Amino acid sequence: MAVTFMEACLLRSVGLYQASVRSPASPNTLSLLRHRTATEVATRSLNKRKSRRSHVIVRVKLAGKQAAVPLDDQLSSSEDLAKWQAARAPLLRFSISEQEANTVLAKSFGWTPSPYWGEEKEKTMPDPALVKKILDFLQSLGLSDDDLPVFLKKFPEVLGCLVEEEMQKNVQILEKEWGISGNTLRNLLLRNPKVLGYNVDCKGDCMAQCTRCWVRF
Repeated sequence: MAVTFMEACLLRSVGLYQASVRSPASPNTLSLLRHRTATEVATRSLNKRKSRRSHVIVRVKLAGKQAAVPLDDQLSSSEDLAKWQAARAPLLRFSISEQEANTVLAKSFGWTPSPYWGEEKEKTMPDPALVKKILDFLQSLGLSDDDLPVFLKKFPEVLGCLVEEEMQKNVQILEKEWGISGNTLRNLLLRNPKVLGYNVDCKGDCMAQCTRCWVRF
């Protein structure tokens, strides 16, 4: 009985290939191997279908590699999913895909790790009103509908920052101490958006909060 390439591989894996070359494998042996092959192919096909399940996915970069975080495993109820979608809606007004919007929400509200926060950020449900408030604030600084996707790609954690205590305060510092406002501010935010989230100034005496320190400016 003829041996296919896959059957030869299976015979080799169980130490029977050389023997089958010298003495052809019996019909019973090949029948078992073919059954095993069909089972493995069916299992792989099923696993691929499962991996492509239609669900909300957040794609994030961890350690330089793409990782997928299925939100339907984290959102405990349809009510939570509805809240998430409501918070995502303001982001979708711009040229941002659902996946990109999910990444922004996940990194801003602690649903996936981000080195920006320095330590694990408490996971909270995104607030649609807060999301809209921050987006409106960013546009008040001169960022256009086309600018926001660029800004958010560089600084997806922005929705987790405090508006009055951090972002508005930093805008005032930039204007008062550096004379940066108007279009100059817009250009700065597109180049270095994380300046809005700075909340410490170690003045050279490191406080181990480098991602949010003015020393980076």
